[in-house]
Amino acid sequence: MSFLVSILFKAPLIVLSTIFMGTISVLTSLFDADGRKQHAIARQWARMLVAIAGVSVRVSGMENIEPGAHYVFVGNHLSLFDTPVVLANIPGQFLFLVNSKYVKLPFLGTHLRRSGHFSVDAADTRASLKIMTEAARRIRERGLSVLLFPEGSRARGEMQEFKEGAAYIAIKSQAAVIPFALRGTREVLPVGSLHIRGLPVDFVLGEPIRTEGMTLKDREHLTRTMRERIEALLAQLAKDTARAA
Repeated sequence: MSFLVSILFKAPLIVLSTIFMGTISVLTSLFDADGRKQHAIARQWARMLVAIAGVSVRVSGMENIEPGAHYVFVGNHLSLFDTPVVLANIPGQFLFLVNSKYVKLPFLGTHLRRSGHFSVDAADTRASLKIMTEAARRIRERGLSVLLFPEGSRARGEMQEFKEGAAYIAIKSQAAVIPFALRGTREVLPVGSLHIRGLPVDFVLGEPIRTEGMTLKDREHLTRTMRERIEALLAQLAKDTARAA
């Protein structure tokens, strides 16, 4: 029954919502040079998807985000549903750094391109470095935040090895890193599945990792620290769940 509801009700509504909100975003981009209105539209789209899916998101650690500050947000990657969860709940405007394949998608890809998000092709190291340098510049000069998943792709089991792109951007911009942990999104929408389940999701934001004074020689150390912080957040979630059982 749950699968039928997903295929006949949830999936079509999500597609229609994406087309509708994507069209509004494209039209808005004609007079929204800084992308703020488009980000607000994207946030509403994300909240619609969470509601349609029947997902309840338990958020904690929001006090670690200082109003008006800019950050590099990094977290574990479990599912396509990670995106609406983080987009619906992180305050303020931020830009995604995504795989270039997503900018080729209809509506979503158009929104990503026109609202200034960054896309990288892992096979083109030189172009990726240029994009990450531009991301760092925008953080410094425009006070925007950037969000990315350092694993690069969705993990089917244990967390994958972190790439150093997030550390590069954080160090070049001297912006603090906010690590976050997601749990439950894989069960909501498993990799390769269309079955969307209305299950609870945990979204925890950790304390900032300061980068002032770091140089690019510290990339490996910062990347390792980010991963350790996210692992600690996940371990604490597991401990809290066991204690409540």
